[in-house]
Amino acid sequence: MNALFQSIATMVPSTLMIVAPILIAAVGGMISERAGVVNIALEGLMAIGAMTAATTHVLLENTVGFSIPLALFLAACGGCLFSLIHAFASITLRADQVISGTGINLLSTGVTVFFCQLIFHMDRTMNPNLGMMPGTGGIYPTVWIALCILVLSWFVLYKRPWGLRLRAAGEHPQALASAGVNVLKIRYIAVLISGALAGLAGGCIVLTQDIQYTVTTINGKGFIALAAVSFGRWLPLGILGSSFLFGVSSALAVNITNIKGLQFLPSEFFNVLPYVITLVTLVIFSGKDYAPRASGQPYDKGKR
Repeated sequence: MNALFQSIATMVPSTLMIVAPILIAAVGGMISERAGVVNIALEGLMAIGAMTAATTHVLLENTVGFSIPLALFLAACGGCLFSLIHAFASITLRADQVISGTGINLLSTGVTVFFCQLIFHMDRTMNPNLGMMPGTGGIYPTVWIALCILVLSWFVLYKRPWGLRLRAAGEHPQALASAGVNVLKIRYIAVLISGALAGLAGGCIVLTQDIQYTVTTINGKGFIALAAVSFGRWLPLGILGSSFLFGVSSALAVNITNIKGLQFLPSEFFNVLPYVITLVTLVIFSGKDYAPRASGQPYDKGKR
């Protein structure tokens, strides 16, 4: 029993490393959907952020001493700028938000491969030398970044007037507009914040969990973050719990060989476990009305 607990304890740093980007992206998805815009483009935006972070770190790691913070910052900027496409299509043009997000996911694959070919003459970035180093206790700084973002999002959403307006944009946009607030502006800001956080999450992945960016670096983590939003009922604390659930299931696939009590199970079982949990949670909550009332609906000034 002691050996089992010791094996589980050794999993804590890697589990938190996996949880952090899922949590960051999920907070971004929550903010966007709270404002009324479904952002299933998290997967593609994370890919943009991962490619941007890896490229920045590779090109500047030997010339500047702050290539990793700069890489994360530019990853957030890349995700934010790319999300502008989704915002313009779904808010200004009032296009179907699911189709727009799907288009971003498909476009990101081509864009990242194109820039990798252009810069490195291959369909991936060159290997970063070290990437981000873990801190005390083997805990990566991305864990603290994720927790700070979660606390800040809770504070803004529930303790600041702007957070009330953002939530109203996803619940009763017509009522918000009658109070003199620009609903479209609120939704634009929410989508851009969501894109920035998704890009940051992608940067965290490539600088902690991987040694290079490829088209399989994100590998469905954006969709897992979306499931975490739904499973967490669009609440910050709920998203924290669901992100840990998905993170633990992903970490088991990596650390299964170190846990003697679970070695009788094939590793493939844990490889598919995060995606099975994602599907199960979507089925469980498909009939529940926890989502913001106006989520996924284009804003219509004439609608009452």
